[in-house]
Amino acid sequence: MRPIACLVSSNVLEGRPEARSDAYEFTRQRAALAPAAQAAGFELVPAVWDEAFDPDRFEAVVIGPTWDYWDKLDAYLAFLDAVSERVLLLNPARVVRWNIEKTYLKDLAALGAPVVPTLWADSASEEAIAEGFERFGAETLVVKPVTGAGAWRQAKVRRGKPLPPPEALPPRRAMIQPFLPAIAEEGEYSFLFFGGEFSHALRKVPAKGDYRIQGMYGGTETPHAPDRADLDLARACLAAACRRCGVDTLLYARVDMARGLDSKLALMEIELIEPYYYPEQGPDCGAVFARALTRILG
Repeated sequence: MRPIACLVSSNVLEGRPEARSDAYEFTRQRAALAPAAQAAGFELVPAVWDEAFDPDRFEAVVIGPTWDYWDKLDAYLAFLDAVSERVLLLNPARVVRWNIEKTYLKDLAALGAPVVPTLWADSASEEAIAEGFERFGAETLVVKPVTGAGAWRQAKVRRGKPLPPPEALPPRRAMIQPFLPAIAEEGEYSFLFFGGEFSHALRKVPAKGDYRIQGMYGGTETPHAPDRADLDLARACLAAACRRCGVDTLLYARVDMARGLDSKLALMEIELIEPYYYPEQGPDCGAVFARALTRILG
């Protein structure tokens, strides 16, 4: 059996005192991937990235849900660089460095991807948010950190209303976008690819009265059968990311889109670092993942 490390953070391991409320997601994801990987000759071994990890034990290292990297960013990136000097890292460190800051959306927009309009700011200051209202002519904005995930330090702000307290806003650089009403009404769409092969898609809907689609905030997911045009758009966004990063393919990618103010799908994010795969909505997810791993490792 060929050992493959699956990097995680300690807070996604159920039973740990520091476990997140959505730690069950990694348990589900591993249960979906491990049998198919084993059938293909691979043993997926969970390994906490900052707990005495030895890369020489493994044929390759797959970045799984390392959902604390934004609090330890410099150490995390240095760790990935060190690992990639000794063993194959999937996805590659250079892809991680590009994708870890949401400024990558500028590159994709320049390559023709339909990115949600964004104001990039040095901080989530009152002045920057006021500029966002002025630029987009919107009554409601969403303010997000340039580096982060899972709606961490993300806030919805309304024109003429007091801003959230500083601890609820991005601590450093921020991206400011007009709020898309379709997110609350229709939800977001995610398209999962492994080794460039489409696996499945799903629709993520927030809890009533919320706009955050993550399960930890009450969001729910249902399988989605995309039409050809929407799937082609997701493929084009992924192809643009591969072109920008100088890679032919990536072990995994999740393309997240929502309907913009023009009623067309717009790119919210493309997750190339540590996305949740939503295996519940993709019964063949494990098999597609194992095929991709086999193609890459031979």
